[in-house]
Amino acid sequence: MRVFCGIDWAEAHHDIAFVDEAGELVAKRRIKDTAEGFGELLQMLAEAGDDPAEPIPVAIETPRGLLVSALRGTGRRVYAINPMAVARYRERHTVSRTKSDHVDAMTLANILRTDARAHRPLPDDTDLARAIAVLARAQQDSTWLRTRASNELRSLLREYFPTFLDAFAGRTTNLAGRDARAVLALALTPAAAAKLSRARIATALRRGGRQRGIDPLAQRLHQALRKPQLHQPPLVEQAMGEQARALLAVLNTECDNVDRLGEAVAEAFAQHPDYQIITSCPGLGDQLGARVLAELGDDRALKAYAGSAPITRASGRSISITHRTIKNDRLAAAGFVWAFAASTNHEPARAHYQRRRENGDKHPGALRHLFNRMLGQLFHCLHTGQTYDAGNAFTRALPTAA
Repeated sequence: MRVFCGIDWAEAHHDIAFVDEAGELVAKRRIKDTAEGFGELLQMLAEAGDDPAEPIPVAIETPRGLLVSALRGTGRRVYAINPMAVARYRERHTVSRTKSDHVDAMTLANILRTDARAHRPLPDDTDLARAIAVLARAQQDSTWLRTRASNELRSLLREYFPTFLDAFAGRTTNLAGRDARAVLALALTPAAAAKLSRARIATALRRGGRQRGIDPLAQRLHQALRKPQLHQPPLVEQAMGEQARALLAVLNTECDNVDRLGEAVAEAFAQHPDYQIITSCPGLGDQLGARVLAELGDDRALKAYAGSAPITRASGRSISITHRTIKNDRLAAAGFVWAFAASTNHEPARAHYQRRRENGDKHPGALRHLFNRMLGQLFHCLHTGQTYDAGNAFTRALPTAA
């Protein structure tokens, strides 16, 4: 008789439950989040009839952590069940909204018993693919934090130093550029900016890494920072300058993190067997290609997982086709950037995007449709072991990942 395992994960301990094919409880225990606790879990699995040829599957509410990594190392299928789905399954057996860790562990085990086919097990990725995923996600998180820090600093400067934003308005849309950060470090207030000489601005630009066009840019910034503007009271302006200093320090840290993690992920991604295939696709470079690989994994995800495949809702005479809101947000974010880069620099992709716009799609919808098409092409290339062929990519139907 088959046995299924459910684990209710917590920070310091985990509740384990085993159920058989009839839904009867076989064993239960609470273990600690330690090596000894994992040893107890392996002993429970062995006593429940664990077979190396067909290991007992495990359901848990998180795809991360040392426990999950150790379970995946045993070669068994591990299912990361969304906590919202677990809550819905729990309501099938009780309407009183009672809840306990033991009941949740049994619920997870019963999900595998009844609906394992409806859930996706964690991909059987290599250690290299998992390392790329760690680095790519960390680099993406740092990029988002950099954007947040830049927006916070911009919002503050609007309140007391708009001339600084105007000085760089024609060169960049954010403050993450090295030129802007280098000059702002010397001119945190309008009063300090008015005292800057062209020589000090030029020195700051060199310190920030600029190598060409330094003197003309220093001259233009020198004039722009001296333009008249409205002022906060002196004490308030000085206080806002100190706040800007703190926000600039955060922005500098996040910019450095993005650069450092970008180099690490590019180095790791170049070692992957599918590197040449993925980077042959238009719009996919080292960093964006690594993000796509991180979410697809070595066993390849589906288009529905990426959120690019549409949803059809039909009830009676009502039929609607909409985009997915439940998806892998990281893969969807990477796909939007991928589609935008391809539509900008690759003629067949740009023509496909224009056709979707002419058919009535708005910009996000056209990009999502292009991402859906290019994801299918990448799926085809990965499964056939060939690189991207621009001549055939948009002229024939390819096998899809859905």
